[in-house]
Amino acid sequence: MLGRGLERELAAGRLQGLPPIWSPRAKLLVLGSFPSVASLQSQSYYAHPRNQFWPILASLWQQDLSRMDYAGRVAMAQAQGLAIWDVYGSCLRAGSLDSAIQEAQANDLLGLAARMPQLQAIAHNGGESARHIRLTQTLGLPVYKLPSTSPANAAWSLERKREAWREVLQRHGLLE
Repeated sequence: MLGRGLERELAAGRLQGLPPIWSPRAKLLVLGSFPSVASLQSQSYYAHPRNQFWPILASLWQQDLSRMDYAGRVAMAQAQGLAIWDVYGSCLRAGSLDSAIQEAQANDLLGLAARMPQLQAIAHNGGESARHIRLTQTLGLPVYKLPSTSPANAAWSLERKREAWREVLQRHGLLE
């Protein structure tokens, strides 16, 4: 028997993810799992107000990203050499938890990477994304499993997450 939320979702059809944020000059590709409900509704990555993705980048880049609109954040990420996408392009899911993802269809990660000649590394944002490490390692680039910026990842403090992210961004020239 299906829960009511999943029944509604199945009736509405598959959820479609967001297009990638990238440029040919991207040095680091950050891969999440699949956008949250808030991100899908706003059509913007990491839109949940408690997700720490943008606050971590703001502190590392010393930029007040909270004062920027989404287009400004995207432009800043691209200018810094950061590309953003998800491992899944579509799925069935009730709510926003990765554990609720069903019948996921993968994005063409290798195709996107081929369009970024300066790509140096891939970072998986959390455990569900990191389940695809074997695929991303086939590119021959360094691949990292970073702590999830999701509010569901309460086991890591903001400072501990920031330091893990700082190490990877610094290693690949995304920090001054």
